[in-house]
Amino acid sequence: MKRLLIAAGGGGDPITAALVHAALHGPDTPALVMTYAWERLVVDPVPGPRRVTDFTGTERVAPHLALVTPRTVPVAPAGSLLPRLSGELGPRLGLLDPYDGVVGLARQITAAARWCGTDRIELVDVGGDIVARGDEPTLRSPLGDALAVAACAATSIPTTVYVAGPGLDNEVPLPDLLPRLGAPAFALDAERTGPVSGVFDWHPSEAGALLVAAARGIRGVCGTQDAPRPVLLDESARSVHRLSLERVLELSPLARKLAGCSDLDEAEDVSRAVCGFSEIERERLRAAHAATTPASPAPGAPRDADTVLARYTAWERAMLADGLAYVTTRRIVEGLDLTAPEARTLLATLRASTPARRVPPLWRLATEPATPA
Repeated sequence: MKRLLIAAGGGGDPITAALVHAALHGPDTPALVMTYAWERLVVDPVPGPRRVTDFTGTERVAPHLALVTPRTVPVAPAGSLLPRLSGELGPRLGLLDPYDGVVGLARQITAAARWCGTDRIELVDVGGDIVARGDEPTLRSPLGDALAVAACAATSIPTTVYVAGPGLDNEVPLPDLLPRLGAPAFALDAERTGPVSGVFDWHPSEAGALLVAAARGIRGVCGTQDAPRPVLLDESARSVHRLSLERVLELSPLARKLAGCSDLDEAEDVSRAVCGFSEIERERLRAAHAATTPASPAPGAPRDADTVLARYTAWERAMLADGLAYVTTRRIVEGLDLTAPEARTLLATLRASTPARRVPPLWRLATEPATPA
């Protein structure tokens, strides 16, 4: 028998699912994490989630069930970090394809439960947007979570929902979120982050990185690229809350309205009606804008290491003045609009000049400027 976990959204949720699984059952217990291939445009320039047919080399272990392996490859121009992630996480990764809506997802989850030999589902979300009402002004990406909730309900398989790191996704304000979640069931600690220790050296998930940082005892105000508001890493940031699926359905109008949905376009329409927007449409607009915006720096005008370091030093002073103590790797790279070679050189310089700056998986802002190694 394998444990079956559903990563509620994209990006960092499969990483969080692996953490929650290790905490609940031990890292060596066999498990399958079903997850969307729905990643940031910096990873996958094609808006929206990927279908199973957007990959080659998936492992078809049963009808309606495809596993991602390190040999799986996204079909260009799509991109995905799931193949690499599948080689570093303990659980196997299965692909959730939402293009047939809740009906199709329920079929896939049922097939996964049968393959795992289990009669229970654990649905995992990092941050808490899974219990969004839909009218929160800071809400950005509720659709994947709500589809997963509705699909689990459609299977009639007993499902427990776990919300880790409340507020770390910066989508539902903590004063609104915490009463919906109730008391924590348990808290993650540094020992339990071992299964994902190396992932954030290359994976851009900020909510997942913040959860691991909180579990490792990092405390303070952290700046992320994905949201304008900073995140406070305190004791509550490492907590995991347990809810019944019925309670989550009570809290999520979007999940309730998606019941019976059989098409992703229909799901988008439901999201527009409930939340006032579709995140896939927002991704389409961002992708179209990026396609017409010249790359920076312009070709033929590379920035040398000293120039990049000087820009970082000025940027760091501004972040400190804003009250930040830590930043994510993504905040540095995208905030400074660095190319991959520039980012590698800068981060290596920061490590070498002041090793205490690196507090994996975050960076500590320093009052003394870094100097070239």
